[in-house]
Formats: sequence, structure tokens, C-alpha cells
Amino acid sequence: MEKVRGFEIAKGFEDKGINMPVRKTKYSAGYDIEAAEDIIIPSFKKGINPTLVKTGLKAYMQEDEYLKLCNRSSNPKKKGLILANSIGVVDADYYGNPDNDGHIMFAFYNTKEEDTVIKKGDCIGQAIFEKYLVADGDNAEGERIGGFGSTNQN
Repeated sequence: MEKVRGFEIAKGFEDKGINMPVRKTKYSAGYDIEAAEDIIIPSFKKGINPTLVKTGLKAYMQEDEYLKLCNRSSNPKKKGLILANSIGVVDADYYGNPDNDGHIMFAFYNTKEEDTVIKKGDCIGQAIFEKYLVADGDNAEGERIGGFGSTNQN
């Protein structure tokens, strides 16, 4: 079977009991993504960096697609969790990169006064495969040289 788009276990997580993402209903756009390990997300304080929550997953897709990482609608109210970047964008060339094999992580801030505990297997977000378009005259030819946050690095 030809691989078109989907999820795989990222290197280093093969024996960690990672569950593959699933859509819960036939009309769901998003695949539910779980945390790969227990983690504490500290209460927000000025100057704090977002907490990266590991998924143990990587995603493959077509060249004109990306994976959009979205927060769960219940996360802000119930757990105080908001995505640091509003949405995450996983480009097709992130898959298998030499830095981290394309490992997908969610970057969270915690708006609650107390720390939030995430347990391995907790659903932390959703992932949606989408097509994208390019503008007339686009001539992007750069190649990815790293993993998380490396697009503009040389």
C-alpha cells in the first residue's frame, strides 16, 4: 500500500506504548493526540518558556500538505492550557529530519494559578491534515536542515 498521509512512532518511542491518533467520529476533522509521558506544566509567570509536551509521533504527508496542531476546546477552561503559537504547523519536510526524526510536540502555557499535570495517554490536542496553496512567482527552494523551530536557521 502506498503511503499517502499518516502517523508513525518517532525514534526513541518505539517501546513506550504510544497510541496512534484516531478520529472519534466519522465527521471529525482532527485526530486526537495523546501525551507520550507524564509532565507538569507550570503556572504562567512572566518570562517563562512554553512547555513542550512530547507525543512520541511523527507524521508523513504529501508535499503540498501540512499538519495543523490545534488545542482541545476543553483545555483552556478545564486545564488552563493554551498553545503558545495558537496553532502548530508541521511541514511535510519535518518528517524524519536528522535532529529529532520529525517528533511532534505541543507547546503549552498554563494560565491557571496552579501547575497542571498531564499524564501519559491524556488527550492534549488535535491534528488536522490540510492542503496549502502557493502564490504566483513562488520559488522557494530551501531545504530543512533541522528539527523543531529550524525553518529559518542556516
